[in-house]
Amino acid sequence: MINAICVVSAAAIRKEPSHRSEMTSQLLFGEIVQVLDEKEEWRKIKCHYDGYEGWLTFHLIEEVNDEVVINSNRYVTTGLLNPATLPDSLVNLPMGSSLTGFDEETRLLWDDKHKYHGTYRNTTNPTYNEDLFWNTIQPWMNAPYLWGGRTFMGVDCSGFVQTVYKVLGIPLLRDAYQQATQGVPVEDLMVAQSGDVAFFENENGKITHVGIILQGEQIIHASGKVRIDVLTDKGIFNKESNTQTHKLHSIRRMVRI
Repeated sequence: MINAICVVSAAAIRKEPSHRSEMTSQLLFGEIVQVLDEKEEWRKIKCHYDGYEGWLTFHLIEEVNDEVVINSNRYVTTGLLNPATLPDSLVNLPMGSSLTGFDEETRLLWDDKHKYHGTYRNTTNPTYNEDLFWNTIQPWMNAPYLWGGRTFMGVDCSGFVQTVYKVLGIPLLRDAYQQATQGVPVEDLMVAQSGDVAFFENENGKITHVGIILQGEQIIHASGKVRIDVLTDKGIFNKESNTQTHKLHSIRRMVRI
């Protein structure tokens, strides 16, 4: 089994081994993958963090040993953009990147070549408090929607929720319907709390959207862009268009508050 690590800010994961194939997700810097298959310059990978599979080119990853894998998701970046350096170059890391092998004293990463200079959290013990939560979500406002995206340069609804919760130290799966299997159910909106995750369904009852509940019957979600809208027991109400845009399916609590 070959393990590898992402060595760029964000690597596109594609459905098929082709640059023309749709991007289904992104691998963030420092995240570990298992290499499942090879096809010319392409590698089929399985993400260590969430089990997601897809294809990317070999230029974006480097092989690592098992010891590096063990030390992968303990520390994560917390700023929207975070500097790391090599001896002769700079890499800017998005929020939620894994500081694999991070040494808090030297600030060196797994290869002793990358040195981290930004803000970070030790996520060994999952944490939720309103200040941490708000400081994590607020910088994302107005980030553009991008199918498969996980960074502030472009993010989809489940990628946004997953990355926010990664900073909190709570691993979530990649897609909305998968995330809806995690945590514990919340009976209804009346007893929901800030930080709970709300899921929304299409006309066929399939979960297709997700967002994070805020205080005051509001929700932050990626729809066109990362935005805050009104949440009712029926779904999301957009004041700008004066319409209900998403039908509420269920609410889950991912962390004990």
